[in-house]
Amino acid sequence: MKDIDVVILCGGLGTRLKSVTGDAPKVMAEIGGKPFLDVIIGYLKKEGFQRVILCTGYQAATVEVYYQKNTFGLEIVFSREEEPLGTGGALKNAQKYIRSDIFFLLNGDSFCPVDFEKFLAFHQTKKSIGSVAIAKVDESGEFGGVFLDEDFQILGFHEKEEGKKFPYVNAGVY
Repeated sequence: MKDIDVVILCGGLGTRLKSVTGDAPKVMAEIGGKPFLDVIIGYLKKEGFQRVILCTGYQAATVEVYYQKNTFGLEIVFSREEEPLGTGGALKNAQKYIRSDIFFLLNGDSFCPVDFEKFLAFHQTKKSIGSVAIAKVDESGEFGGVFLDEDFQILGFHEKEEGKKFPYVNAGVY
């Protein structure tokens, strides 16, 4: 994992968390006195990653100043969006900073412990262009659904709908 870059999406407005975070970006929401993003970066460090690219946007300076001082012993690079670009736009904007041929992309506002070595092996075995970690859930009412075929190829995504339940959801790890 030491030679694979990890890109983390950190640019969201976090409008649903405003009552908790105030003006701070949602990745900086405090958990036990530390930013939530510390949980993700600490996990990545334990998994052996050495280089992280943070895609910042809303309140970018808050994230950048904190992680210039708190690097976890990792190389942390910043890819700042001057205007909201969405997931694909943020990744395209960060492309110039990605050094590894294969990389991981994570949502910065959720934590899903993944066995990255197994995930990478699955990706390579399937000879995929891209792979998405999914989670099997009993109650998917809060999430959109992911539809798969028998070979685990993604057939489609459905946005969350009132009263609809889906067996698999996107875990925010690509």
